[in-house]
Amino acid sequence: MKKPARFITLEGGDGSGKSTQIKLLVAALQQRGIDALATREPGGSKGAEEIRKLVLTGEPGRWDVMTETLLMFAARSDNVAKAIKPALAAKTWVICDRFTDSTYAYQGAGGGLARETIRRMETLVLGDFRPDLTLILDIPTDVGIARTHGRANDETRFEKFNIEFHNRLRAAYLAIARRDPQRCVVIDASGDSDAIARTIWNTVAKRFRLK
Repeated sequence: MKKPARFITLEGGDGSGKSTQIKLLVAALQQRGIDALATREPGGSKGAEEIRKLVLTGEPGRWDVMTETLLMFAARSDNVAKAIKPALAAKTWVICDRFTDSTYAYQGAGGGLARETIRRMETLVLGDFRPDLTLILDIPTDVGIARTHGRANDETRFEKFNIEFHNRLRAAYLAIARRDPQRCVVIDASGDSDAIARTIWNTVAKRFRLK
């Protein structure tokens, strides 16, 4: 009998290596006969990808924090309805690059929006839907920002925010992990990519009793 499909999210600041590690985790699951889907936020569904263009391009001041948060939740709502929940219903594991924790970090700690405001939006949009496991890839802020330099795309809006903003993001993610240790595991993402992938796999395998 197939194990229940799981919803796993990877979180962390810019340059923490989430995209690479998601590919490796999906491949590791598939090699063991587990159907797995990679998705991302904002994005993952057709409508959410359109919103992604609005949020991740342009200058830092393009949106005020409330508008930005509403756009993030609009994209999240579409991704959950059109991609994540259908995949889970089909017994496919879903590995998502960012989820609501990023809103608490970026728009909350980074942008100054009250946690309670975000929590109310989360309840309205998601109800009690939450990840089964969240892996927070932690890396020194300056190292992460250095990794983002020279990326060949125009999705650089958040990378243009100052170092203080990114320091607040890192602190926020670590605070989220402390508040919810049953769901969140902090992964040191400063080392070799293969070693990080092994740590992630061991964490997932232990949590869900995989071989």
